[in-house]
Amino acid sequence: MGSQTANGVSSLTLKARCIRQSVVRSLAAAGSGHLGGSMSSADILTALYFSVMKHKPEDPFWAGRDRFILSIGHIAPVLYATLAEAGYFPKEELLSLRKMGSRLQGHPGRDHGLPGMELSAGSLGQGLSVAVGMALAARLDGLDYRVYCLNGDGELQEGSIWEAAMSASHYKLNNLTAIIDRNGLQIDGSTETVMSLEPLKKKWEAFGWNAMECDGHDFGSLLNAFKKAQQEAVRPSIIIAKTIMGKGIPSIEGDYRWHGKAPSKEQAEEMLKEVH
Repeated sequence: MGSQTANGVSSLTLKARCIRQSVVRSLAAAGSGHLGGSMSSADILTALYFSVMKHKPEDPFWAGRDRFILSIGHIAPVLYATLAEAGYFPKEELLSLRKMGSRLQGHPGRDHGLPGMELSAGSLGQGLSVAVGMALAARLDGLDYRVYCLNGDGELQEGSIWEAAMSASHYKLNNLTAIIDRNGLQIDGSTETVMSLEPLKKKWEAFGWNAMECDGHDFGSLLNAFKKAQQEAVRPSIIIAKTIMGKGIPSIEGDYRWHGKAPSKEQAEEMLKEVH
């Protein structure tokens, strides 16, 4: 169970490296998929699944589990790799990514039978609304679980995100924490060029959220932000995690062209030597 196990930073760093390696291998085997965002968010998922969240891989639908919603469904490879690393299913299955009949499709499907899936995801902007519903359900059912929702920064250009943000604040959902993978890039270039998001923190504060910024690749910074979110008594929390697209593979870091690109088998061999 994630939150009940003491994990040092060195242990989390090792887990994140293994997850990044799994992402590279699975994408190379698939021949397609999204590498950039999977790498930038790997540390966020590592912190959640191996230090922050209450969950039981041996009992994926335990009623008391914390819920994780991947709103940016196209970075499914990093969620799959994290779940496999946590013991939800064998790592060997990661090589079936995007194959016909596989439980690991290009976007997560709750009906594919993969343990640990809370939501089918694909259309951007919808995950936060579902997370709001889950957080409300916890209150109505008298259950003590938290809901975590990972969004992309480009995804914030969807209007439905802000409708969900307004709703979460209205209902004072302090059991809801959203995380933004703020790598500053999307499929066509920088977010600030495509559709400016700044001043992002002030916007979330204006919507009534407990807004924080942190280094999305520093486990001390991430865990401190999650702790502050858990201590918030009234407001929903938003963690703007500043990240680097392609993080962990120096040769592609910060290159938006790797947003939706998979490495060839030859490129993957070189990348696996680089991964840190």
